[in-house]
Amino acid sequence: MIKHYAVRTAHPTIFGTRNVSITGRVRRAHHPRPVLHDAPTVRRVRHAHHLPNQHGFTLIELLVATTLAALLIAGLGGVVGQVAMTRDAVQDKNELTRQARFAMDQIVRIVSHSRRLLLPLADNPATDWREHVREETVPASPPEGSSTKATAVLAVALPFYFDLDGDGFPDADDDRDGLIDEDLPNDNHHDFFPGIMLIDDDGDGSVDEGGSWAEDDEDGAENEDPVNGIDDDNDGSVDEDAPSDMNGDGCPGICGVDDDNDSAIDDGSNDDDDEDAGSFDDPYDPVVFYLNSGALMQRTPVPWNEDGISAPDGPVDGRDFIVSALADNVSRFRVERVEGVAGDEQLVDITLELTSPETGERVSLQTQVRVGGAL
Repeated sequence: MIKHYAVRTAHPTIFGTRNVSITGRVRRAHHPRPVLHDAPTVRRVRHAHHLPNQHGFTLIELLVATTLAALLIAGLGGVVGQVAMTRDAVQDKNELTRQARFAMDQIVRIVSHSRRLLLPLADNPATDWREHVREETVPASPPEGSSTKATAVLAVALPFYFDLDGDGFPDADDDRDGLIDEDLPNDNHHDFFPGIMLIDDDGDGSVDEGGSWAEDDEDGAENEDPVNGIDDDNDGSVDEDAPSDMNGDGCPGICGVDDDNDSAIDDGSNDDDDEDAGSFDDPYDPVVFYLNSGALMQRTPVPWNEDGISAPDGPVDGRDFIVSALADNVSRFRVERVEGVAGDEQLVDITLELTSPETGERVSLQTQVRVGGAL
């Protein structure tokens, strides 16, 4: 028998109090699907693309930033460029210094071992330009007086230590008798040109002028200044234009003297100045320094037939020489024959200046050297 009971009970849930009907036995209470009455509302928060305190660059800000960046880059570029220019200038100056020192050392060594200064000549009273100072610049400076061109040149007799062919004889000893420049021909340099071949000897702007090859100082007269220590032609220079009879005494060697110590006096011809039975067989062999298009050149005589010409008296003469460049970018070359030096000393004042065409860097060297000072 099923008994029915009516039970009122309270279900302690969030759903409230409900009546439960029990018939006979306790039936499981049927709970309907709960309904949320008081559940809190859930909001989904979406992130905004821009927070209130964030914003983009304005056009003005971009322009200012670009300008500042451009100025910074330009400044850095200027610094880099200045560093590069400084580096180039230092390199140029080092190279100029190297060339100048090499050239000056070469000149000083040759002059100090030479026995005779050939050029510059001393001042000639008959001219209106200085001959004892020879100066040339690049660009060219105007000439003095009636001279037509300013040219610089330094020439000395070949020193004893040159032996370019390695035959054991000094190249300056042309006749291989152990002596140098003791038997000059009419043409003192034996090159068949007035003065030194291709050189402006007297500084008048002209080259190889003055007449025959026997005219050694380009003054228009020949053989007028024998080797006797006297200025016979009154041109300011001494012994610069000797005849084949070097001392002009009409005797072989020195009159009344046994020059070669062979127990014979004045044997041979008047042109045989060393009494060795040869005539004018030992000329001056000039080493010449001069400018050519901004380069300092050294011209050195050689004891072989360099020019391929066979002269009437032999294949080797004063026309045989080699030329080499000692320094480039020379902007000034100055040579002064120092006057008024006591005794037999002859001083030469030399200035050499080099200038870089790229950077304008300039190096200048100056020195004085005594002719034959190292002998």
